[in-house]
Amino acid sequence: MMKLHWSPKSPYVRKVLIVGQETGQLDTFEKVRSVAAMLKPNEALMRDNPLSKIPTLVLDDGSTLFDSVVICEYLNDRAGGTFFPTGDAKWPALRWQALGDGMLDAEILWRNERERSDASRSDVLIAAFETKTIAALALLDGEAEALASTPFAIGHVAVACALGYLDFRFDAFGWRARAPKLAAWFATVEARDSYRDTSPDLGE
Repeated sequence: MMKLHWSPKSPYVRKVLIVGQETGQLDTFEKVRSVAAMLKPNEALMRDNPLSKIPTLVLDDGSTLFDSVVICEYLNDRAGGTFFPTGDAKWPALRWQALGDGMLDAEILWRNERERSDASRSDVLIAAFETKTIAALALLDGEAEALASTPFAIGHVAVACALGYLDFRFDAFGWRARAPKLAAWFATVEARDSYRDTSPDLGE
């Protein structure tokens, strides 16, 4: 059986779990709780991923795959799924995935900076991360109709995980008021079993 290094609160792991559930593969890997703190490399995790990052997937033959982009594509191909479209649909899907992942990168750095002590916290960095997030939300709000009219794929997963992380870590930010059309689309994703079942609030 494959092994997935995971944490219930990681939005990148959530991407993998959503694709795994949507493609019927959750029972093909064992979830191994792995802490991947930025300032404290995990020696056990580094045996499978020298970067000490999650998600990391260990295949049946002992080889490894890491980061959510690669693991999601592997699971999709393994199941003959449609989460990575071909033809004209490919580039919007990959672009949305890049945007969702980029939002997550900014949100995580934003949270890390926010959690620093007053003496070391940079208000300039916090403002920059917030500005980027607001701009991304504005762009996605303008593309909400396209998201809604396009079959659910990897771009939708990434964007949904970025919005879910805002709900989880930045509730007071109130992103829905800034992007009401995007919020309406997101409500349809929240109704999917794969999204509900991977909520960080259900973490072990």
